[in-house]
Amino acid sequence: MNSPATYVLSTTGSGGLFFKGVRRDDVGGVAALRVEEGVADVVAGVSPGVRHRFEVAGWYCLAFVHAAGRHVDLSPGTRDLEVLTATLTRMQRFSVGGGAPAGSDVVTETIAGRLAGFLRDGEAELLAGSALLHTDTHPFNIIIGGNGGRAYVVDWAMPATGPAWVDVVNTAVRLMECGQSAEFARAWLRRFPVWEAADSRAVEAYVGGTCRQWAAQVGEADALAGNQRFLALCG
Repeated sequence: MNSPATYVLSTTGSGGLFFKGVRRDDVGGVAALRVEEGVADVVAGVSPGVRHRFEVAGWYCLAFVHAAGRHVDLSPGTRDLEVLTATLTRMQRFSVGGGAPAGSDVVTETIAGRLAGFLRDGEAELLAGSALLHTDTHPFNIIIGGNGGRAYVVDWAMPATGPAWVDVVNTAVRLMECGQSAEFARAWLRRFPVWEAADSRAVEAYVGGTCRQWAAQVGEADALAGNQRFLALCG
C-alpha cells in the first residue's frame, strides 16, 4: 500500500518473487525499505526473505521470495487462528538487543519512543523490552500460505522494540475489528504466556498511550471505536 511499484514476478527454477520499489527521492519510502532489509535476517522464516536489492533509474528496490496465499481471515468462524497463533508465538523470540539487528545499520525505534508525548510519567520504563515487534498486524500484512498450513507476517517497515506481548495485543484488537467479541479476543490472548505474564501497569500504559496518540491523530470522535477496542483488553 505504501510502495508505488509492487509486482509479483514469475521466475524459473526458484519460484516467484514479490517486488517493491520506491523512487530515490521518496525519503520515507526508501527508509522503510531499508528497515525491511535491515531486519530481514532476524524475521526469516516468518517473513519471506529478501533475494535481491538494487537501485536503477532513480528507484530503490527489493525483491522478496513470493509468499503465495491469501490474507488472513479474522472473522467469527475462521480456521486461521491456529497457524496465526503459532506464528505470533514464534515472533516473540525475535530480539535485536540494543535496537538493531547484528550487522545492520538500521536503528529500530522503541515502542516507548514511538508513544513519546502520549505516556504519563514513569510509563516509558514500563514499556522497555528487546523483542522485535512488527507493530502493524493488519490482515493485509498476514498471508495464509498454501492450504492454510502456515501464516506469514509481511511488510516489516514499521518495527519497534518493546515488550513481546505488543503484537498479540494489536492483533486482538484486529480480531474485534473483524467482528469477534471482546470476550473472544481476551480468551485468545490467554493462549500466549507472554500476555499472561505481562505487567498490568505496562499494558495500561501501552493502551492508554496508544489511545491518546490515535485520538490526537484523527480526533476524539473518529478514534472512539478503535480506542474502545483497546480499552476492552484491560477489562
